[in-house]
Amino acid sequence: MEGRKLQLAGGSTYVVSLPKRWVQAAGLKPGDTLFLETESDGSVSVRHRMEAKPSVRRKVFEEKGEEARDHLLRKLIGAYISGYGLIEIRFPPDRGPFVRRVAREFCRLVIGPEVIEESRHGILIQDLSDASDLSSEKCLRRMHLIVHAMLDDSIGALTTGVASLAQDVSQRDQDVDRLYWMVAKQFHAAHTRPSDGASRALANGIDHHRLVAKLLERIGDHAERIARTYPTVVGGKSTLDPKLAKDLAEANASAVAILDKAFLAFITRDIDSANESIDARVVHQRLIDQLSHRVATKKGEELLALGTVVDSLARTAGYASDIAEQAIDVAVQEEPAAGKAS
Repeated sequence: MEGRKLQLAGGSTYVVSLPKRWVQAAGLKPGDTLFLETESDGSVSVRHRMEAKPSVRRKVFEEKGEEARDHLLRKLIGAYISGYGLIEIRFPPDRGPFVRRVAREFCRLVIGPEVIEESRHGILIQDLSDASDLSSEKCLRRMHLIVHAMLDDSIGALTTGVASLAQDVSQRDQDVDRLYWMVAKQFHAAHTRPSDGASRALANGIDHHRLVAKLLERIGDHAERIARTYPTVVGGKSTLDPKLAKDLAEANASAVAILDKAFLAFITRDIDSANESIDARVVHQRLIDQLSHRVATKKGEELLALGTVVDSLARTAGYASDIAEQAIDVAVQEEPAAGKAS
């Protein structure tokens, strides 16, 4: 790989030179038209001829009457992640209401698919999403913001007694899942396109994005777990025990701080910040231990529910540290090799 400087021509046009060998191999001459395409990772592909638009892949499912809701839904999500632009479900007329209900649920759960055709015997779904409009990095940034808010609101629901906060956390977990499946779809696309230099670079980057997306999705699941303890932990109480509320807030603030620093380190490729995030787990563990001792005085269902909260806050910091480790891996890979100019 070689670097070329971007130059400004005429005060408003940016110009970069092309390798002579590539120009000659393509048989190009001054005045010829080149075709540019922005990729999902923000890079730009340059081609010397217009490529035909790839045909839309189609997947057909036969629903014969024995399908359970979860089974059909999983197949639809699998087809979406695998990059099928058209998904057709065929069924006998008496199964129509069931299939239509699951198909519409699927369209709500993921980004892009819409029902475009219906009949007594079938339904056709088309994926209208464009990866160039929602790159994997944009998905990660959005996921991070959502799970951060979910953690704050799930603990806030317990410490303030506001039930609506807990209810909203569960709804937002679906948003996190939708973004994760979008990243998973882009991951699959990057690994199934023709193997050239650009696609290999994209595949390498999306590998890390998918791992971080999965970690953020798990953090979102734990925020939802915390929110689901609301009826048991708070119940009919007007307020939570002040000392317990304080410990919960401190442990959550610690977990969120580790997450924020780790994610920023991943985006900026900052090894020092990543290490700081990992090292912060020592202090976080002390807060978890302190919270565990306070929770141990509870009994019955309240003890089990609060144990779930403590476990989720501990696991959140663990997943955040895994994101920090990804940040270090990416930063090291992108460093110039010894003896080469940066």
